[in-house]
Amino acid sequence: MTALLFLLTACASAPDRPERSAGDYSPEVTGLGEDDAGLPESLKSTANDVLFQALALVGTPYRYGGGSPETGFDCSGLINYVFLNGAGLKLPRTTGELIDIDAPRVDRERLYPGDLVYFNTLGGRVSHIGVYVGERRFVHAPSSGGTVRMDNLDTPYWRKHYVDAKRVLAAD
Repeated sequence: MTALLFLLTACASAPDRPERSAGDYSPEVTGLGEDDAGLPESLKSTANDVLFQALALVGTPYRYGGGSPETGFDCSGLINYVFLNGAGLKLPRTTGELIDIDAPRVDRERLYPGDLVYFNTLGGRVSHIGVYVGERRFVHAPSSGGTVRMDNLDTPYWRKHYVDAKRVLAAD
């Protein structure tokens, strides 16, 4: 079981890109709907950029260890790609490392677009991750043979396996 968990969470790292801060974005109208009501103005555009990256990848094939549209994605590779390209934020590569990042925990009922949502689908601590997009939905790369897709947090399966959420996008 430990070996399987390791295989599902271990992947190559994403390439380095220049980091940007929330101040590099100008506030503008976003497509986040009502879920962005509590998001600081300085972050709405950044969150929107992350979401557009994620939504544009829906339908991309799942590939274990994948981290690009050309090779496909696993769940942590998808998170790395969308945050690096949408916010200039380099995150740890594996799901196990992503749950340990120093970021504020978020109550399930107070999620903002761009928050990371964590799941335990294999037993153990955490085995899956997605990015919250609003209206109780998240984008993720679910499994071998599948594609990047959007699902609802409130379906019985995802409700049962939900572990936590963290907010990695923070105001300066």
